Amino acid sequence: MVVLVTGSSGQLGQSLQFIAPNYPQIDFVFCDTKNLDITSLENCETIFSNYKPDFCINAAAYTAVDKAESEPKKAFAINVIGAKNLAEVSKKFDTVLLHISTDFVFDGNKKTPYLEQDLPNPTGVYGQTKLDGEKAIQQVWEKHFIIRTSWVYSQFGNNFMKTMLRLASERDTISVVNDQIGTPTNAVDLAEILVKIILTDNRQPTTDNFGIYNFSNEGQCSWYDFAKKIFEINSISINLLPIPTTSFPTPAKRPSFSVLDKSKIKAAFNLSIKSWETSLESIK
Repeated sequence: MVVLVTGSSGQLGQSLQFIAPNYPQIDFVFCDTKNLDITSLENCETIFSNYKPDFCINAAAYTAVDKAESEPKKAFAINVIGAKNLAEVSKKFDTVLLHISTDFVFDGNKKTPYLEQDLPNPTGVYGQTKLDGEKAIQQVWEKHFIIRTSWVYSQFGNNFMKTMLRLASERDTISVVNDQIGTPTNAVDLAEILVKIILTDNRQPTTDNFGIYNFSNEGQCSWYDFAKKIFEINSISINLLPIPTTSFPTPAKRPSFSVLDKSKIKAAFNLSIKSWETSLESIK
C-alpha cells in the first residue's frame, strides 16, 4: 500500500515520519515543497504518475493565520488551488485523499462543540481559504476524508508549546489569553488517526464513510490553561498572567470558542481519543 504525504517537513508531516516505522505494511512516500509543489498541477501529476499512491495525505498548508491577512494570494494558492490540484490527480489515479482542515472555518460564536454539519463562517483569510479548499475537494472527487482539527502542537516544527518553552527560557513573566476556548491536538495523535483511517481501507466505491470529520484530543481549555499545563509538566516556574483577547490584538480574528465534537469519527472508526492533558504529558 502506497501512501503519499505532502508537506512532509511540517508538524504533521514530521509526526507521520515519526510513526511510519510502526507500519511496515505501508510504503510511505514523503514529499516536501522541494519535490512537490501542490500549486502546480503538472508537478502533482508527475509525482502521482511516479508513485501511483493508493492514498494521499495532504499535510501541506499555508497556516500562518495572521500573515494570511497580508498574503491572501499565497494562502489561496496553497490552501485552495493546491487542494483542488490534489483532488484532480487523486481522481485521475483513483487515490483516496485525506485532507487536513481547521476549526478556523467556524466563527467561534457557538457555545457548544461544533458538529461537522454546522454552518461554516470563517472570520479571516486563513479560515476562508481552508473552507474554499474543502469545497474544491468536495466538488472534484468523492473519495475524500476532510479532517478538521484544532490547536495542533508537537515536538516538531513551530507551535504554541515550543513557543511557550522558548519564552520561558527568556522571560520571568508571560501573558497568555484566557478567553479563547478550544482543544489542543497532539500532531502525533492526528497522524495515528489518519493511518487508522487508511488501514480501515475505505477504497470501496460503495462506502458511505467518505466526507468531513472532526478530530482533536478530548476536553477543552483556554490558551492560558494550555500554557499553565505545559509549564507544570516541564516543572517550569514562571509568572503566568491571564489576559483578555482585547489586550493582545492580532491581524486575524480568532474564534472565541472552537471545540470540535468528535462523535462522528469515534463511531465511524471505533476510536478511543486521549485527553489533551494526557497527550501533552506523553511528549514531556
